[in-house]
Amino acid sequence: MTHRIKVAGLQPVQVLAGLAGIAFIVFGVVGFTRTGVGDWAAQSFVLGFSVNPLHNLVMVAVGVLGLLTALGSGTARLYGWLLFAGFGALFVWDLMITGILARNPAQEYGNPLAVNANDNWLHLGLALFGLLLAVMPARRKLVEDEVPVVPEPRSEAFRDERDDTPRVEQVDPAVSTRSGNAITEPLPTHHREPVTQEQAVVDPKTERVSKDKIKH
Repeated sequence: MTHRIKVAGLQPVQVLAGLAGIAFIVFGVVGFTRTGVGDWAAQSFVLGFSVNPLHNLVMVAVGVLGLLTALGSGTARLYGWLLFAGFGALFVWDLMITGILARNPAQEYGNPLAVNANDNWLHLGLALFGLLLAVMPARRKLVEDEVPVVPEPRSEAFRDERDDTPRVEQVDPAVSTRSGNAITEPLPTHHREPVTQEQAVVDPKTERVSKDKIKH
């Protein structure tokens, strides 16, 4: 019997990816209630984090992606790598925007997401969370392959029923005669030729010779 290892059911990484997707969507929707959707230059705060409509839209899109990738363990880990790369790069850009890093090569783009110092550390935490999802081990289980069922050999009676080849049964030569490959029925009693006394057969019950069969 062979053994193999397979992924066992719903994985923790899928659960975390789904929960993260819901959290992102909720955060984005709450942000839209503060900034509205008509003025993209509007800025507000949610739990101390600076948001604007574009920031909220990014959060909702990341949340929907999390729900979709939570359907499989492999795609959930891919989602983790995307979070790590995306928010890691955003964290570095946040440091440049807020002046923690002196040089900002993207200074001409301004601050499109309206980030503040609190957003910097939030994005760092999200990048580390994505890395956790990406490297989270899978829960696996050992599976035993079933032994293949070998069909039982067919009996002689079943084989004879399914076999279309003609069968030749053993018959008593005293009752039937063989002519070539065909079997003929025994001749009637009145057509049998009489036999000599030497050819007569003694009846084992009476130990007598049938006289009517002796040829005179």
